[in-house]
Amino acid sequence: MSLLAEERKKRIIGLIENQGQVKVNDLAKKFDVSTETVRRYLEELENEKKLKKVYGGAVKMESETTEPSMFEREILRIEEKKRIGRKAASFIKEGEVIFIDEGSTTLQMVLSLKDLSDVTVITNSFPLAAILMDYENKQLFKGEIIFLGGHIRSKHFRASGSLAERMAKEFYVNKAFIAIDGIHPESGITSFDLEKCLLSKIYINNANETFVLADHSKLGVKANYKIESLKRITCLVSDVPMPKDWEVRDVSWIDC
Repeated sequence: MSLLAEERKKRIIGLIENQGQVKVNDLAKKFDVSTETVRRYLEELENEKKLKKVYGGAVKMESETTEPSMFEREILRIEEKKRIGRKAASFIKEGEVIFIDEGSTTLQMVLSLKDLSDVTVITNSFPLAAILMDYENKQLFKGEIIFLGGHIRSKHFRASGSLAERMAKEFYVNKAFIAIDGIHPESGITSFDLEKCLLSKIYINNANETFVLADHSKLGVKANYKIESLKRITCLVSDVPMPKDWEVRDVSWIDC
């Protein structure tokens, strides 16, 4: 490979380290090369374990067995997550009982909950519960908040484990909003954390409808633990359209 190509690859790695992600079209413009050339660079860097290719670009390589902390997740792709969160919240109707999973994308739904009344939110997310409590004290949220206690995962600001699972099984809800680590047409929706996976399964099984929130970095990713197949999902809300080569017919896919 030429020295110019190697220099471009080094710049790509630098951008990944600083921004957490890169996009094929942006890199093609920056380097004044074709998108096919950029995809070849990304494929070579992925083979070298220096990044993870996703739909439309690449993201920072994470551990294959762990998920990033909440602090790390909150700062990545924040504008995309805000759009996804607003769109997902638009499906909630007054008077409904809903599960909201812990996640940096599902957390963005909370701003839109101020416009609703008589909604019961069941969650295992400390930040989401705290924001709703603040809203309730300021009379910005008129509903009920139910927190699922259990094993505290400080890194992720959530409760999980057998106690949270036992509590979740006691509720049957209208809708569940699920955060994931990966989605793939063959492996379905997946998580890096077994406890999170098991709790998400209960959310889905006890909900009439399931909405999965996933930005483009989750597409094509297979995390360690399978949550459910795609046919169990009512709707997937993302910031990009479904990849053309997926041919998934069981899921309503909304890009925003």
